[in-house]
Amino acid sequence: MDDSLSFESLLRGAGKAADKAMEDHGRGEYDEFALHGGVAVERLAKAVLVKKNPIYLVEMRNGNSDLLLYFGGHLEIEPEKVRTVGANEALKRLRRMGVLPPDPKLDLLIELRNGTAHTTVGDQAKALLPTLAENIEALLKAIQIPLHQFWERWTSTVNVVVDRHRNEVQRDVEIRIKLARHLFADRFKNLPAEIKERALQKEEDIVRGIKINSANGALALASTMPCPACDADARVELLPISEVPVGASLRPESLSCRLCGLNLNGREEIEAAGVGDNTFVVPPIVHLQWRADQPMEVDTDGLHAN
Repeated sequence: MDDSLSFESLLRGAGKAADKAMEDHGRGEYDEFALHGGVAVERLAKAVLVKKNPIYLVEMRNGNSDLLLYFGGHLEIEPEKVRTVGANEALKRLRRMGVLPPDPKLDLLIELRNGTAHTTVGDQAKALLPTLAENIEALLKAIQIPLHQFWERWTSTVNVVVDRHRNEVQRDVEIRIKLARHLFADRFKNLPAEIKERALQKEEDIVRGIKINSANGALALASTMPCPACDADARVELLPISEVPVGASLRPESLSCRLCGLNLNGREEIEAAGVGDNTFVVPPIVHLQWRADQPMEVDTDGLHAN
């Protein structure tokens, strides 16, 4: 049988595709995530079928017994004539064997990968990371392959993905932080250490700009704080805890990091990342006045946060 259809080759291909799928999800490239996630499932499903019996890869549609003999090891066929089952049929066979349960979300992932789902891929695929992780876990269990052997550096991230003890926001934020750490490590891989050190060099804790929201009299500022994923200076947008123009305490409302790509929005995500208790104070030497009926934007540089 062709080496590309061996158990080892299919398992290795599934691992490479799964690694790419995790990178895609971390970068927010959900179309690519659906593509590589679907490939990972298909190749791993075929690896399980081969492990149980190579003839389970036979495509029965044409009724040609030559492929049956080929996968049974009793007939040679030119490689270009070899056909195997598609992803949907492979999953159907594994479900009939009790290896996988029915899962409409997994079926959707395969449809998105094949381009047959009538929807915007990214909108649907973003939420399918737990589906990918859970079904790969079930397939690995069938061939007695440990999770860490397959997922390698993504193992701790996948453990979070399938952890039902966290609420949805906590799980989502922790996954994004772990993904961002991997992307940060990839960015500086094989580069001199001083480049990474220079990128992580801290700047002064400076309030970089002031934006007045005249609709409700709220004050918002932009500053920096350590990124929870890579510890670089991440940009944070701040909102007041008390709406006074002088000496107001502020809390982070959004965070974005240019080095690792982590983005957090809203108080709940900020708190889930463990940075919700950090507060900034408008310097007492700064006094702001505005009228609610006059929208305005004020940009200032060099204001230091306490």
